Amino acid sequence: TLNYLPFTKPTLDEATIQGVVEVLRSGWLATGPNVQALEKALSEYLGGRIVRTLTSATGGLEVALQVCGIGPGDEVITPAMSFAATPNVILRVGAKPVFVDVDLASRNIDLNRVEAAITPRTKAIMPVHFAGLPVDMDALYDLARRHKLRVIEDAAHAIGSAWKGKKIGSFGDIVSFSFHPNKNMTTIEGGALSFADAEDVKKFDLLRFHGISRDADGNMDVSVAGGKYNLSDVAARVGVGQLPLLDGFNAKRRELVAHYFRHFASDPACLLPARGDEGHSWHMFAPLLPLDQLNISRKQFVDAMHQRGLGVGIHYPALHLFSLYREQGYREGDFPNAERIGRETVTLPLFPTMELADVERVCAATKEIIE
Repeated sequence: TLNYLPFTKPTLDEATIQGVVEVLRSGWLATGPNVQALEKALSEYLGGRIVRTLTSATGGLEVALQVCGIGPGDEVITPAMSFAATPNVILRVGAKPVFVDVDLASRNIDLNRVEAAITPRTKAIMPVHFAGLPVDMDALYDLARRHKLRVIEDAAHAIGSAWKGKKIGSFGDIVSFSFHPNKNMTTIEGGALSFADAEDVKKFDLLRFHGISRDADGNMDVSVAGGKYNLSDVAARVGVGQLPLLDGFNAKRRELVAHYFRHFASDPACLLPARGDEGHSWHMFAPLLPLDQLNISRKQFVDAMHQRGLGVGIHYPALHLFSLYREQGYREGDFPNAERIGRETVTLPLFPTMELADVERVCAATKEIIE
């Protein structure tokens, strides 16, 4: 039997594993020198921006909203198709997520529809760079400037992606990255925020660790009810090993995806995701199945792939159809593209240690099952 091919897996080298062992032996396990080293390396990678690590990208988004002063009575515009974390953090700070439909090919928020969703209560836009494909940054920031809105970029998928040659997170307002094991680089669990404004960083530093500050004599004060989002040194050491390999990982992803596009033939045709330029880090490869023309369900497709030793993910169901968001007044039919993606999407195997032959195997199986 052929080896099982998961839809994703992290690439951890021996030097990083040994580095983690050294941290464990050092006795300094919580935030320490490795966190500082990772923040410095990320800052350099992003052209000198101020970068702070934390326990997750979800925590990053939530604290970013607090840094921007967003809370009860405020609205934040966000795409109707993303991971649940994106709108959940808006609710968690007491604000209202306002969904906008996404583009069918790019899967990114349809910026042409954002303007109509802006009200006097709108304080921010929280776009998602889906699968590492950047949203149109010129249009996004032009819109934000005209309406005086903050932008919190959910760049969970986009570490190493670039817009017109400039890395996502090297410019813009506040940008949140994820280093979960299925992302393009990992710290096991973890994330980072990239900031434009030093005043925002001061607020963040208080919120990251219990609101604690110290004076010159080391006396402690607490001025805000901060949370606890500090990354461990063990996790950071994984990131320190991963970051120098990231551009190589992403280059391999682009090579694998180019092979997918060469070999992906099926009739009826799947709708393939939009292709960015060389700045697309290809976190995932997620075509839409032509379910209206097939006599099988998506579950049957996924099961048939599993039987052939091929892992498949689903990214993502439409957000507004979850119970939590139906309670906010959203209904079926509100966002047709998000709903279609939610019904038809499948995430096919893509990770840096795959071979081109693995891509051919996935394409052949997809074609066979569809036919």
